[in-house]
Amino acid sequence: MNNTTRLQDKIAASGRPVKVNRKAFSIKEKISGFLSGVADMTLFTWRTFRETFSRSFEFSEFIRQCFQIGNKSFPLIALTGTIMGIVLTIQSRPALVEFGAVTMLPGMVAISLIREMGPVITALLCAGKVGSGMGAELGSMKVTEQIDAMEVSATNPMRFLVVTRVLAATLMLPLLVLFADAFGFFGSWIGINIKGDVNIVLFFSRAFSSVDFMDFFPALIKSFFFGAVIGLVGCYKGYTAGRGTESVGSAANSAVVLASLLIIVVDMIAVQVTDMLQ
Repeated sequence: MNNTTRLQDKIAASGRPVKVNRKAFSIKEKISGFLSGVADMTLFTWRTFRETFSRSFEFSEFIRQCFQIGNKSFPLIALTGTIMGIVLTIQSRPALVEFGAVTMLPGMVAISLIREMGPVITALLCAGKVGSGMGAELGSMKVTEQIDAMEVSATNPMRFLVVTRVLAATLMLPLLVLFADAFGFFGSWIGINIKGDVNIVLFFSRAFSSVDFMDFFPALIKSFFFGAVIGLVGCYKGYTAGRGTESVGSAANSAVVLASLLIIVVDMIAVQVTDMLQ
């Protein structure tokens, strides 16, 4: 007993095993929290998918969310698309002039916008505007117990709040991407005419002559996934927010960060799949 007591005193005095155990416990706790978060997100996605195909559908709320997401995001997307086209053209023109290939500039800008720049930049902008709005709105409803009141009054909050927002984001983001591409073309034409004189009909004919179906179709398909990711993440973060008022800001912030990260991951997967199919 005396030897055991002395050994325990030495271990307690050194403190090394305690630090190791705390580190191991901290790592285990982080891994457990990450896995539980993934599981909760998966179950939330499954519930949303199941409620989407239920009999009763909140069509009026769906239309209102389409207006909130699409119409109110249009000015930002139009301005960003125009600036994106101007900057891309001005930055690319000197390199093409050096090789005597300035006539390829409209086609290069068109492919860049349609394949990658348009969908990704638009999705990231919507993640910041739409995703944070969903997280803050549903988070405030959670804090003020409005979601609990809906459940008590026999109203399905998943169907009314989540499904309508996810479907609206999934539908409206591809339309916003198309508008961003169109304004990007217009901005590119402005950028070319800063140091030249190109007719708009000639510009668009050169631009669309370099684009084929496999440039447009994968970008459109992944835009639907970007919209679904933004809607699901924004609604999940707001719907599962805590009870304190600070959780509203945390839900909005984490919705933007996670949605942006998942957009990049989905884009990487989409590029790999598209490359395999070509």
